[in-house]
Amino acid sequence: MPITRRRARGSDRVDLTGFAVAVGADGPVTIAGLSSRGGAVSGVRVVSAPTGIEWIQADEMIVSCGAATPVADLDAALAKHGQCVVLPRSGTVGGALAVGRSDIRRLGYGHLRNSLLQANYVSAAGEIVKAGGPTVKNVSGFDLCRLLVGSRGTIGFIGAVILRTRPLPAASQWFTSARDPWSVLANLYRPVSVLWDGEATWVLLEGHATDIAEQAAKAALQPTDGPPKLPTEATWSMAAADLRSLVGSTGFVAEIGVGVVHHTKPAPERTVPPASLALHARLKHQFDPSGRLNPGIDVLGVR
Repeated sequence: MPITRRRARGSDRVDLTGFAVAVGADGPVTIAGLSSRGGAVSGVRVVSAPTGIEWIQADEMIVSCGAATPVADLDAALAKHGQCVVLPRSGTVGGALAVGRSDIRRLGYGHLRNSLLQANYVSAAGEIVKAGGPTVKNVSGFDLCRLLVGSRGTIGFIGAVILRTRPLPAASQWFTSARDPWSVLANLYRPVSVLWDGEATWVLLEGHATDIAEQAAKAALQPTDGPPKLPTEATWSMAAADLRSLVGSTGFVAEIGVGVVHHTKPAPERTVPPASLALHARLKHQFDPSGRLNPGIDVLGVR
């Protein structure tokens, strides 16, 4: 288990000196965590980010940790303070941010990128770079944190982060209904998650137990052990308003209100506008001119 300690005066980050030396400035290199999200590049030198919790500021609801810290360990440490992070509960902190895919709580918790306040990463030149800051008044320049989220390590390797935390709910319960999700939503106030497989609807409610029970009764929901198993073959997005078009189909679980579909079938073919491809290519070249970071990883069609 990582060590939790109070922030030392003048210290705001994990020491990345050794990590930067390992990344270096020459030759192709890839970064690995727990390999729970894929993305490893075969035949390329592998480095790992630091692990462990540097400090927890429960009163300010922020935490500093190494990017290789397992999310499960971080959640366990924060739970002692009645808090948690808005990250998928598998893999590492850095892996979750690099992939940039929120879990099924996004409807209520928001996108995971909003939880990243500061990132200290190693650039393609082997230099340690700080992006963002723990408080808004200390932040200036471009919002590189949002650029790093979802970049899959192609513009820099995240080494340490400061994350925003949130309170653990007093109670949390999954429910189900045979009605369609839109009729169910009409009787709910701020559900954390609403899932639908074309036949049944699942709802996650959090808050005080009495409030949850009242909402569930009003919406005629039945308690259940948890959400449905999500198809792992493909995950793609579509406009939230278009999810009704899935009526009559099978093999999917849709996140209502978010527009994410987990499906047994490949995503519909889409064409990325040339202007978007050109923009991503320029950004990638700006941050990694030689293409040495995670070579072969495809981000919006840019390799």
